[in-house]
Amino acid sequence: MSQREWIEKDFYKELGVSSSATTEEITKAYRKLARDNHPDANPGNAEAEQRFKAVSEAKSVLTDPAKRKEYDEARRLFASGGFGRGGGGGFNPGAGGFGGGGQTFDVGDIFGQGGGDGGIGDLFGGLFNRGGGQQRTASNRPRRGSDVETETTLGFREATQGVTVPLRLTSPSSCTTCHGSGAKPGTSPRVCPRCNGAGVVNRNQGAFGFSEPCDDCRGTGSIIDDPCDDCRGTGVQNRTRTITVRVPPGVSDGQKIRLAGQGEAGLRGAPSGDLYVTVRVRPDKVFGRTGDDLTVTVPVSYGELVLGTTLSVPTLDGRVGVKVPPGTVDGRVLRVRGRGVPKKAGTPGDLMVTVKVAVPQKLDDPATEALHAYLEAEKASGFDPRAGWAGA
Repeated sequence: MSQREWIEKDFYKELGVSSSATTEEITKAYRKLARDNHPDANPGNAEAEQRFKAVSEAKSVLTDPAKRKEYDEARRLFASGGFGRGGGGGFNPGAGGFGGGGQTFDVGDIFGQGGGDGGIGDLFGGLFNRGGGQQRTASNRPRRGSDVETETTLGFREATQGVTVPLRLTSPSSCTTCHGSGAKPGTSPRVCPRCNGAGVVNRNQGAFGFSEPCDDCRGTGSIIDDPCDDCRGTGVQNRTRTITVRVPPGVSDGQKIRLAGQGEAGLRGAPSGDLYVTVRVRPDKVFGRTGDDLTVTVPVSYGELVLGTTLSVPTLDGRVGVKVPPGTVDGRVLRVRGRGVPKKAGTPGDLMVTVKVAVPQKLDDPATEALHAYLEAEKASGFDPRAGWAGA
């Protein structure tokens, strides 16, 4: 694909968002479209597969701040009439820049001085060169694959203790037949004789050297005489694979795990991108979590708080005895060190035990009589639960 074809794509339209959308809005739109058009959810649907690829490409550009900036700048340049698009605009070296309606742009300002600033000039791969100098490498030569994102949902205890899970992915991957070269096994690509492997050819026009993608090799710098039958010369196949992901202990909800080299395959044998797995954690019926600490609420009776007791409290790997001192107030939090969320490295968190009085809804006669006797004894001892209370 040429630079112009790439820039003329409307990635915002692909995702159904405005050009001012935030990264979060773009990611949210991508996730919905990717889920609806995923090949696993639409087996045999070529249109859904192409749509899945399109939204993935759009997301990879628009969520990368540097790529998005260059893409937006390039689209504004094209919309203003640069490169021969639109009405009276076009490239006019004699006028010293891009023209239309008397407005003049300096080529050095647009593409960056010195050719190595990493700005929009790099996006076009050195499309323009003063004095016909050496051009940069075309952007559609062998390049690293895009990063891929997916999600997995784990139980609370799986996430805190660590687990190994299989993930089934459908994404562009290196062709297993030609190993990414694009050439039929037993053959190799040859250097393009027209551009000598540069991927671009020069055309002088006034004071400038105009570089454009080579038509013979389509800007790749090489020609494949015998394309691989399985990938049709691209070096990439859209295939389903299962990979094993080791989730470390203590992973939290929303945390991302990076798997280097497990993303989209690179073009023409270039390195693959990375895979980012977002972990979603289901809540637990017993435990909660605050940072690296586990939280648990244990029902107790009033008598247990007054007299003190030892509670058997669940942990991630069994149970532990927790001593409740006499006179403990309702809602007190007791800390058990080192029995919280384990870490891959370092000291685990703590177990935070909250005691909560359970009030009986019905008592038999002996219990009721005993309770009345206790209240009388309490009054006789001089205890007043509302002593010092502002509302007394």
